[in-house]
Amino acid sequence: MCTEYRSTVQTDNWNKSQRVMMLGICLCLSVAVHLAMPQEAEAQEPVTYTCTEGYEFDYEKQSCKDIDECKTVQEACKGGMKCVNHFGGYLCLPHSARIIVSNGEGEPTTAPPVERVEVQHGLAPISRSDYARVIHSSSHTLQCGVGFMADSQNYCRDVNECLTANPCQHQCYNLIGSFLCQCEVGYELASDSVSCQDINECEFSDYICQFQCVNHPGRYECMCPDGYQLQGTRMCQDINECDTVHNCREDEMCWNYYGGFRCYPRNPCREPYVKTGEGRCRCQSPNVCRGLPPVIVYKYMSIFSDRSVPADIFQIQATSVYPNMVNTFTIKSGNEGGEFYLRRSSNVSAMLVMTKPLTGPREHVVDLEMVTQSNVLSYRSSSLLRLTIIVGPYPF
Repeated sequence: MCTEYRSTVQTDNWNKSQRVMMLGICLCLSVAVHLAMPQEAEAQEPVTYTCTEGYEFDYEKQSCKDIDECKTVQEACKGGMKCVNHFGGYLCLPHSARIIVSNGEGEPTTAPPVERVEVQHGLAPISRSDYARVIHSSSHTLQCGVGFMADSQNYCRDVNECLTANPCQHQCYNLIGSFLCQCEVGYELASDSVSCQDINECEFSDYICQFQCVNHPGRYECMCPDGYQLQGTRMCQDINECDTVHNCREDEMCWNYYGGFRCYPRNPCREPYVKTGEGRCRCQSPNVCRGLPPVIVYKYMSIFSDRSVPADIFQIQATSVYPNMVNTFTIKSGNEGGEFYLRRSSNVSAMLVMTKPLTGPREHVVDLEMVTQSNVLSYRSSSLLRLTIIVGPYPF
């Protein structure tokens, strides 16, 4: 706008040059006013942004973004720990540790909120604060990141997912901005890192149980076959049925072996032999017993199945020792497969050696003969030891 001031008594006696000058002044003032108006509109207070520790402002996205300390901090973790970048800081954790962070679908991606996390000597992470200030400006409000929620004081506080959502099937441990799932003994984390699946301990080793391993949810159990009972948690011990329950008659004796029992006659002597002691039979008539051993002794023993060989299993020994007498020992019968060998250990004893592993259940009857003679006295006598060997059905 241009205003012209003139005296009321003046007339149109202004000359042409004076009018031109006045018009130029008005145009200059109009341009000056027009240029001053936009400058006044742009002179507003500038917007400033402040990010919490562990973040830096992204001018392109106009928001705070997390700093990856695992890339920027030299040797961020020591002692064999792995560095895991975290909202506003980082974690130093064992390489076997597993952390579950929600994918945050539908959640804001601006300004994750917590301050820097510090880890010392490989211990659990300790945060100086579990919240961060929500930043305001004239045109922006930076919201809380995944795992945090704004409170009434405009602070982003850590959400304890273990109390609110209970995401884990078994045990849940809250972390700053996240959580960690752990399974009970006998279970392991599934691929989703929150569910727990049973561990089949029976697949770890064939020797976890002496006989049979049975898997159960969260545990396993060792089983023993018939004739055995569980000793401790994995070993099987033979049950002596002869001391507990058996079905032998009164004229029979019960003989326990590994995994079972058998009934044998209390009097094994048959004509022409008569019983003269426990398991001992003697022929009373030399004429009748001509060509037969005058004495037969019955013995019983038990061994494991598939026992390692060679193995000393039984010793035969003379009960009477006379001067100038020589004793010889032989296997008379029961060794058709060459499973045994009789090794002489002295003049009065010999050891029966098993040379082949025997698989049970099986019964071997081996006759061992001892001949006593003296060339000086022209004396010769013999006795027979009938050894019944019962092989159990299992190698224990």
